[in-house]
Amino acid sequence: MTGRVGELIAVLEEETACYDRLYEFAQKKRDHVINRELEQLERLTSDEQDISSRLKNLEKKRLRLLDELLSESAESTESATVTKVIATLAEGSEERRSLENARDELVASATRMQFLNQQNEVLLKQALEMVEFDLTLFKSLRQAPETANYDRNAYSTGDILPSGGFDAKQ
Repeated sequence: MTGRVGELIAVLEEETACYDRLYEFAQKKRDHVINRELEQLERLTSDEQDISSRLKNLEKKRLRLLDELLSESAESTESATVTKVIATLAEGSEERRSLENARDELVASATRMQFLNQQNEVLLKQALEMVEFDLTLFKSLRQAPETANYDRNAYSTGDILPSGGFDAKQ
């Protein structure tokens, strides 16, 4: 059991490092969104995808190790968790403390990442709203108002003022 617990701890530590790296990227992404630096944002997104792929592989490895560790201890492997593995280890053992620390660091890192992602989501929504506002403003600037000219039947003729706006000659 000792070798697999050590391997599990290493996987958890590597996952924590990946989440920490994603956190750094999310901070940079926030700055790029604020400064409207799209090329840098695109590069960061590509790097994020690489780390996300690495995290997916680590997750599979972690789940496989959890299943193996719990099957050795005759625990149910239906919902294998690190907490269940910790419960199977001897109270006060070095393995248990190391595994608890690795789990706690991973949870803290993932929670921090989740909070920053929520902030970035709000920021991106606001940026999109601003772009929509700008587009609407530009569209309205290109359209001149209709004149108040009426034909014989009292219908608006729909004439549009020239692009210069109002004629201010007096």
